[in-house]
This record gives sequence, C-alpha cells and structure tokens, in this order.
Amino acid sequence: MRTPLNSVNKLVYSQGNYSNSELIDLYKSMLKPRLIEEKMLILLRQGKISKWFSGIGQEAIAVGVTKALSFDEYILPMHRNLGVFTERKVPLNRLFSQWQGKKSGFTKGRDRSFHFGTQDYKIIGMISHLGPQLGIANGISLADVLKKQPKVCAVFSGEGGTSEGDFHEALNVASVWSLPVLFCIENNGYGLSTPTNEQFKCENIADKGIGFGMESYIIDGNNILEVFSKVTDIAESVRKNPRPILIEFKTFRMRGHEEASGTKYVPNELIEHWAQRDPIDNYQHFLKKKNILTDELEVSIKEEILFEINKNLQLAFDETPLESSIENELNDVYKKFQFKEYLPSAKTSNIRLIDAISQGLRQSMERYNNLIIMGQDIAEYGGVFKITDGFVAQFGKDRIRNTPICESSIIEAAFGLSINGIKTVVELQFSDFVATGFNPVVNLLAKSFYRWGQNSDVVLRMPCGAGVGAGPFHSQTNEAWFTKTPGLKVVYPAFPYDAKGLLATAIEDTNPVLFFEHKALYRSIYQDVPEDYYTLPLGKASLIKEGKEFTIITYGAGVHWAIEEVEKHQFDAEIIDLRTLQPLDVETIITSSKKTGKVLVLQEDTLFGGIASDISAIITENCFKFLDAPVKRVGSIETPIPFTKNLENNYLPKNRLYQEILNLLNY
Repeated sequence: MRTPLNSVNKLVYSQGNYSNSELIDLYKSMLKPRLIEEKMLILLRQGKISKWFSGIGQEAIAVGVTKALSFDEYILPMHRNLGVFTERKVPLNRLFSQWQGKKSGFTKGRDRSFHFGTQDYKIIGMISHLGPQLGIANGISLADVLKKQPKVCAVFSGEGGTSEGDFHEALNVASVWSLPVLFCIENNGYGLSTPTNEQFKCENIADKGIGFGMESYIIDGNNILEVFSKVTDIAESVRKNPRPILIEFKTFRMRGHEEASGTKYVPNELIEHWAQRDPIDNYQHFLKKKNILTDELEVSIKEEILFEINKNLQLAFDETPLESSIENELNDVYKKFQFKEYLPSAKTSNIRLIDAISQGLRQSMERYNNLIIMGQDIAEYGGVFKITDGFVAQFGKDRIRNTPICESSIIEAAFGLSINGIKTVVELQFSDFVATGFNPVVNLLAKSFYRWGQNSDVVLRMPCGAGVGAGPFHSQTNEAWFTKTPGLKVVYPAFPYDAKGLLATAIEDTNPVLFFEHKALYRSIYQDVPEDYYTLPLGKASLIKEGKEFTIITYGAGVHWAIEEVEKHQFDAEIIDLRTLQPLDVETIITSSKKTGKVLVLQEDTLFGGIASDISAIITENCFKFLDAPVKRVGSIETPIPFTKNLENNYLPKNRLYQEILNLLNY
C-alpha cells in the first residue's frame, strides 16, 4: 500500500492568529535545512562528506514539532530531521564538522551524520537500529514525571521503524505508565525501498494507537501551519494531562533512503504528485499570495542563509583532520569514576548472599533519592527471588516499578532515565532473558559515552548460573557476552560480603554495570556481613588462599568448587576470586602466575570463547618464562545446559575439576 495519490488533500493554509513575522519565521526555519541539504548533496558528489540521508520534502515536520516544544524539552530525531538541529540553533560549523569527522563535531570522529546527541540542546540522536530511540524517550519522560516537571518529550521514527518490536514495546510502556511522549512517525511511504503494504496491513499507522489505548492523530506532514499548530496544541494538553500520543505525519521522501540508493523503485507519478506538495514551495506561494513575502525579501532571506552556511562550512573545512592516540581513545570508553571507600562497620550479621544483595539495594535506595528499581514482578510480589520484598512499602511504586515483559524497552528506558538525571537498577528475572534486550545493552549502554559523551548510569542485575535444575533458558552464565563489549563493567561476586560492597559501588559508578548473581549461591552461602553501608573497589580480585604449588583463578560458583577441592585434598594451592571481570585485576593474575608457575583457570561457562581463554592468553603473553606447564582451562562442555540433574552434573566442570588439577600437577 503506497500512499494513494488521492489520500492527501491539496495543501490549505490558514493564517490564523499568526503575525506576519511569525509566518516569515516559519519560512526561514524550513528554508535553512533545505539549503543546507542542497549544499551537502554537492559536497557528497565531491567526496567531501561520506554519506547523506535526505529529508528534502519533510522539513515541515522537523521544524514544526521542534517549534512546538520548549527549548528545555528533549527531542529525539532520526537521520532525516535536520530541521530539529537548525531550529534548536546548533552551530552550523559544529554540524558541518560532525559530518566531516572533525574535532568540533559532537563525536570526536567516532560516529557519523546524526548519530549523536547533545545535552546543550536537549537533542538525543539515534543509532542505526532505529527502534531503541522510542524506548529512550520513555525513560526521559519518566524522569520528568518523577521530578514532577510538566514537560513533553518528542521522538521520531519512520514507517519502517514501526515494524520493529521496540516500537510496540515502547508504546505499550508509555501507555501503561501514562508517559508524556509524542511518538512522531513520518510515514513517507517507503522503508528504504520497501513500500508500506509490505510493512503493515492497517490503513494508517495512527490506527495502531487503538491497541495501546493511546490517542492518535494524522497530520499533513507537508503543511507547516498544520504541523506547528496541531503539535503545539497537543503538547500543551499533554503537559497538563501527561499521556502518550501517537502522531502520524503523512509525507514523502523526495530522494533515496540515502543518496546511493536512489529512487528507481518509486513510480514516477508518485514522485510528481508529491513534488506538487513540496512544503516549502507551497508555503512560499501562500506567503506571496498574501503579500507577506516579496521577491526581494525572498532573495534577502536566501542570501542571508547561504552566507551563514558558507561561512560556517569554511570553518569546518579549515579544521585540521582529527588525530588521536590509543591512550586517548581508551580513556574515553568509560566516564571517569573516582571510587570512594566507605568502610564497613564493626557490627555484622551472618546472612545469605541473597540477603546481602537485598540489604545493599535497600541501603543504596536510602542513600540516593534519584535511584529507582525496575523489573518484572519486583513490586508487591518482591521479585521472583524476593530480593525486593517489602521495598514498595518503604519507597513507593514510583521508585519500585513493575514493568511489562519487554526487556529491550525497559533497558532503553533506563538509558533515557540516565540522560535525564535518574539512576536505575534493572532486575532481569534471569540473566538468560537479557537476550531480548541485547541491542540496547551493547549499542546504547556500552557505546554512548565513547560516541558522544553520554554516560549510562545503569546497573543490570543478572541472576544466573546452573546447579538448580532449571534447564537451558534459566541457567546460563552468560558473562562472556558482555566482557567482550568495550564500555560495560561486569561484576560477579561469590560471597555475601563482596556482593553487598560491590553492588554499592556498582550503583555509585555512573557507568553501565552488569551485576551477575549466582542463583545456586543465593541461599546456600552465609557470611558475616557488616550491617551498614560500605563499598568495595571494582577491578580488584580477592586472594582467598595463599599457596605455592599452583594457582586457581576463578569466580562465582567456581570459587566454592575450588575451595572444596583444595581443602578436601589438602593442595598447596593459591585461590584467586576475580570478583569483577571487567575491569579485570590483571596485576594479581600475573603476580600469582609468576609465583606458582602452574595455573588453572576455572569458569562455569562453556569453555570456548569464555573469559578463561583471555586470562590464559594474558598469562601466556606476560608470564611464559615463569610457567612450568601450559595454562589449564576448565569449563562446562560445549552444549546448552540440560535440565535433568545427572545431565546437569555432567555438563558442569565441578566433577572434572579434581582430575584436571592432577593433570596440571603431573605435567
């Protein structure tokens, strides 16, 4: 179903209550991005920029929506919304530098085109995956609601993006939580080359609002007065009565998805039809007919804009090419975090690992008023493991938030909350379920600080691990998915004392942290734990036992397996509990490896591609001449995790550990 030629009426303008100067201002605001684009297309052909996604023909939407919002209200554009940036008065030289990968851009040459954000202008840019943008807007708006700020947040997507699960998750969350989000969908008839009849079957995208109990509107996206006036009215209503709105803008993309793709797949009559509905040409005709815009004024406005473009373009051209160093690049992966040690009190209680985590969460909630917890069934029910039992009574449902079953959208919302100043802990019911939220973890939380300086103040709690007969979908220990991804921190405690102190630090750290909690240890491991708040440093391993004969390096349940075997057979072994996997305590690993000369690295995860492989490589590269045997890696067999107890025992490395130790010692 392409946009039917008779589906959009002829453009009709009404001056309404707008003054002549206001009408001219709208004209200038649309003309600027059009003239910039025309210049960029020339530069693209000259090879001076690498890529361009054209919004020609859609300027009225970006300009009208942005003008309808206050400057302190967030707006989340896509790659065809140049008018958002120009209307927010982003300096043109910085935009031109961004598109050329120069220093004055917003990403230090690390990302291109419109893949960036800027807190200075309350603009949050997209990633190529499109859909996550919608969930981020939910988090930004939730922060405004929590702070009791009467604001709206506008987020853009195209008709193609509405096919993604993120779209449906985001609209559902926004509706359930009554979030003041304007979901602005530009229906230009094609997702790249795929027409709308191959994207969805309903007549209008706005019809999808019905399923989410959400108001929806259809607006002529080529009529600047209609866009501006209607969105202004909608935004004002939403500020007074917070709720999400789905807005479908009927429009057309006059050029290809990006310039290299062209428009050969579009029927000529469709292009000709929409060319007659060009938002700038038609509006200009209206202004001249009303004697508001003269030929002389038109020329003057264009000359003024072109002068600004050329002046700022020259500033970008004059910038020297970007250079950096390995050290500089590595230093920008994480936001600087200064660990502050809070010493534990002398008063302790003998508690389980699960109690220590619950206690640490509660004390962090008491410490940070801007901290919330989100997750499935975590409120009145207390979570599937009862870690947040009783939290609602103390902190209320605003801060202890049950979520729909949509890991992707909730993690996206957590990122949005961080953008707007709220710390978040997200409980994944099981670490296995993070698979449905993998994209925002590795592409938003992990990369945003490196890309454009926006940190992700988010902790993901990850109940994990086998040994409880839970089968393939509730038993994985999937830390290796994330230790591989620069920008994430990964914590994996084995004892209650460590769990409480490391969780406190993870929450204090303003970088994204995945906090793995082994389910089999929840209620089986007890320890004396200080009752008050305290912190432990990330990236510092714990020396569980000193020894001279060989070293066992491990973490999580592996620590307890190692202790059991060493004590049972009276081995003179050194046992290192890593506690955190990213950052990794390389110094302690190397020191112990050089000391004993024989090393066994134990993990519960399957062996291939796990962190044991990297640790083995680190030891080999740094300690080769000190070693008396090859580094021994021990892990689970290369299968999914089975359910039946005997099969699970066969899968796990625990019963093979003793023989592997003997193999190492006898080398």
